[in-house]
Amino acid sequence: MNPQANMIIIPSLILGPLLTISSNHWILAWTGLEISTLAIIPMIAKQHHPRATEAATKYFLTQATASTLILFSSIINAWTLGQWNITQMSNSMSCTILTTALAIKLGLAPFHFWLPEVMQGTSTATALILATWQKLAPLSLLTMTAQSLNTSLLMTLGLMSALIGGWNGLNQTQLRKIMAFSSIAHLGWMATILTLSPKLMLLTFYTYTIMTSTMFLMIKLLETNKISVMMTSWTKLPIMNTLMMLTLMSLAGMPPLTGFMPKWLIIQELTKQHMFIMATMMAMLSLLTLFFYLRISYYTTITLPPNSTNYSQQWRHKMKQKPPYLALLATLSTIMLPITPTLLTIP
Repeated sequence: MNPQANMIIIPSLILGPLLTISSNHWILAWTGLEISTLAIIPMIAKQHHPRATEAATKYFLTQATASTLILFSSIINAWTLGQWNITQMSNSMSCTILTTALAIKLGLAPFHFWLPEVMQGTSTATALILATWQKLAPLSLLTMTAQSLNTSLLMTLGLMSALIGGWNGLNQTQLRKIMAFSSIAHLGWMATILTLSPKLMLLTFYTYTIMTSTMFLMIKLLETNKISVMMTSWTKLPIMNTLMMLTLMSLAGMPPLTGFMPKWLIIQELTKQHMFIMATMMAMLSLLTLFFYLRISYYTTITLPPNSTNYSQQWRHKMKQKPPYLALLATLSTIMLPITPTLLTIP
């Protein structure tokens, strides 16, 4: 991409969510969301491929629709209460429209259809930004308005996201699509606990961001986009494949890895609120995501499947780039569980 364009796009991509997070006025928050959306669209379409153009168009249409709904809900709230404060959402219709709009922006079910296609149509680095950084601003708005939102609606969206994210990920072979459905499933856990404990929702998002960033960086480093290619990638960096298996198990929520921590705490909080059925259903639905994580691990490290592949063996060679921060991210993705009591005491 043109360096002059990068000088505009990258600062705008950073500024947009930060403006939304720091603002207390709906117009400023909406402006930050629009800046973030307009900054990421050229990054999605920069490959000059029909799939990339299609992904950019889908992303623009869905985000524009969600932004319109956010502006509409804030106008209704201002018409009713006479103020534009984000934390003062007392109108029930405004809260419902706002929840729907932010669910579209995040990709929560049943508004999830755009996310897998957009992440598949762009590069791995841009897909990483879509799965992590671009979710920061909508989640911050949900956190600021948590006391006014409908708990039953959010729990329904969370349950549907956990179900659809796990179920649709079962028959996928493209790694970016698998990570997209993994994102939908994890967002379901965040939506479930949002109104009960916003602090726990943010902890879940932070751990999800660390694990997802680690996984995407490993996919980019090993140059693997399909499951069938991963069975031949172990010859490149055997240690990296082992770390990838641990990261996948952490994403699945297997103890004693980092990913077990947020799911454990969420189920514990639901149990404290006497939502035993909800806690049981969320725990059972996590088995769906566990299956496709195990399938990737099987292809990657455990053994070679008894079927032929059309991909040539990728013999070990010196990698062009070895990001120094990958070791830190891999460590945080796997061994943060022992410091859970310390994290819970952070205000």
